[in-house]
Amino acid sequence: MCGIVGYIGTREAYPIIIEGLKRLEYRGYDSAGIALFDGTDLKVCKTKGKVSDLEARSDKEITKHGNLGIGHTRWATHGVPNDVNSHPHLSNSGDLVIIHNGIIENYESLKQELISRGFTFKSDTDTEVLINLIEDVKNQENVKLGKAVQIALNQVVGAYAIAVFDKTKPEEIVIARLGSPLAVGVGEDEFFIASDASPFLEYTKNAIYLEDEEMAIIRFHKGIKVRKIKDDSIVPAYVQELQMNLEQIEKGGYEHFMLKEIHEQPKAITDTYRGRLLRNEAIIKMAGVEDNMKKFLNANRIIIVACGTSWHAGLVAEYIFEDLARIPVEVEYASEFRYRNPVITENDVVIAISQSGETADTLAAIKLAKSKGAFVFGVCNVVGSSIARETDAGAYTHAGPEIGVASTKAFTTQITVLTLMALRLARAKGTISSSDFRQHLLELELIPKKVEQALESDAHIRMIADIYKDSRNCLYLGRGFNFPVALEGALKLKEISYIHAEGYPAAEMKHGPIALIDENMPIVVIATRKGHYEKVVSNIQEIKSRKGKIIGIVTEGDTQVRDLADHVIEVPDTLESLSPLLTTIPLQLLSYHIAVLLGKNVDQPRNLAKSVTVE
Repeated sequence: MCGIVGYIGTREAYPIIIEGLKRLEYRGYDSAGIALFDGTDLKVCKTKGKVSDLEARSDKEITKHGNLGIGHTRWATHGVPNDVNSHPHLSNSGDLVIIHNGIIENYESLKQELISRGFTFKSDTDTEVLINLIEDVKNQENVKLGKAVQIALNQVVGAYAIAVFDKTKPEEIVIARLGSPLAVGVGEDEFFIASDASPFLEYTKNAIYLEDEEMAIIRFHKGIKVRKIKDDSIVPAYVQELQMNLEQIEKGGYEHFMLKEIHEQPKAITDTYRGRLLRNEAIIKMAGVEDNMKKFLNANRIIIVACGTSWHAGLVAEYIFEDLARIPVEVEYASEFRYRNPVITENDVVIAISQSGETADTLAAIKLAKSKGAFVFGVCNVVGSSIARETDAGAYTHAGPEIGVASTKAFTTQITVLTLMALRLARAKGTISSSDFRQHLLELELIPKKVEQALESDAHIRMIADIYKDSRNCLYLGRGFNFPVALEGALKLKEISYIHAEGYPAAEMKHGPIALIDENMPIVVIATRKGHYEKVVSNIQEIKSRKGKIIGIVTEGDTQVRDLADHVIEVPDTLESLSPLLTTIPLQLLSYHIAVLLGKNVDQPRNLAKSVTVE
């Protein structure tokens, strides 16, 4: 989700790049940098923090002249957020400069090879490895920059969008992409480069979008040539006229960040298990778990601490860990955990979950657990965050920055990480058979496609939302693995539509909530075919007899609930333990559409913040 901006032409590059980086701030980032060339000197300025910090630093450290430049906002992956790890990065000679989005998965082996050839490294990033690999190829093969980039990229594994230039030949910029977007704005004798079109929309409406495994050499006064990275074949440079306004482009064509992030979940889940789930080898690789396997296997219990949506992910994990790995699990609100003098021993493992990695109550719970000698494992989305630093070990989700305050893709990626952990521990303990383990790996690998199928119900869900948007109260019911999903669905509706909603285990309905049910009360029931299906059907019959309005979340092809419910929303079939990754999708969409129809500020609901850093 990093941001890329570049310019080559006749204008001053600095203001174009700085304003472009500001346009990309919605993407989320932790540091920023810029490189300019004025025909004589290469000037680089970069800093941890915001674009405004980069501006202030640039005022003091560099002159801002030059018609060639590249700029970057970084979301940390390899290496903590700091000035050194920020982009741009220089090659060892200082001639080549690069900005990069994505991850080079085989960077460590490439780095060791380059070190053996005399290269040195200042940062912890995979990006510095890539620029030195390009320089090494350029020198060894005696080729021009474009060819060196092509050869180097054929040696890397991973995802990238890059922009590179050579200060000794400042008439060109080389760009390339695989798995990360990159656009070229085509002006009159000038070119703009960006992660999306928003940074150059005010200068030109003509754009070329690189496809995966394509690169382009952009030459001042000579135009642009697009080639295939694998075989160097020429690709026609298709120039399209942009029709979208700036706000639409920033949100990728979606009306709100929340909707965009809901639709990003297939990719986010894939990114989270990529490199960890190796189905063909029937193994799960998670360094934080492997390095501390004895701690997990010898644990008397696992205590999960979290707040809000992360707490719901922890509740799902409780079912998964106990079912697969047979380890006792307790799930605690971090905000309560530290104040009730909990019993914690050095034989406990504490898993702390947080999207931002900065949640104050969760941080306090971590410190308390460590003071009692417990082993603390963190699950969060932000590299270098406080929780990542405070915990003994951990695993990052790879959701990318989540701009919408109401969490969506953070929730599903947290469940993905926790499922991988439970499966790995189950395999180590021998509590899952080889065939069941393989089946879980196969089904988890299929989840992103099934999420895409679930998203296809969007129009149908909007119709249901229109019917119930004026409801004053709503009840969400689920059983087993999907009870926490009912809680999460109710939270989403409360957060963004301000409609009162409660989640309950379906069997608990008759212990109080049934008194509320009448013809004006919508009840969302998660009734997938796996698990306690017949019991849930009985609960639905109880609701129907009291004239409640039933919205059923059902497995594809279901007929029994369809005959009872007022509305049904289908999700694909999967293993019961993985069903929360699918059943949560229609609940996110339902909340979203109700809030939009009510005219609420979906991305920034009142009184809520994305990262809760106070108790």
